[in-house]
Amino acid sequence: QVQLVESGGGLVQPGGSLRLSCAASGNIFSINDMGWYRQAPGKQRELVASITSGTSTNYADSVKGRFTISRDNAKNTGYLQMNSLKPEDTAVYYCKARYTTWGDRYRNLEVWGQGTLVTVSS
Repeated sequence: QVQLVESGGGLVQPGGSLRLSCAASGNIFSINDMGWYRQAPGKQRELVASITSGTSTNYADSVKGRFTISRDNAKNTGYLQMNSLKPEDTAVYYCKARYTTWGDRYRNLEVWGQGTLVTVSS
């Protein structure tokens, strides 16, 4: 019923920038927390950044000062601005959202996007 669609991934040179988007659609009353995760080949999925409904943010140490998470509540969309990209940032990036529906405004549900590949290479 609720879907997240990520976009904005691609190939970028070291030092470059990309902006990922995560658009939510479906039976949504409110989106609470949103988060970006990434999974590199052979590694576990890790949290990159998260943002609450009150726009408090949290970042992994490895991306602090380089990545910025934001959201547009009117569009039910989250963003991840990635600057000064490094080869070690190469991964599939996933968006996750916790939300409530019009039918049950008090129960948090969770949904993941399908992922978007970011490759940092010269």
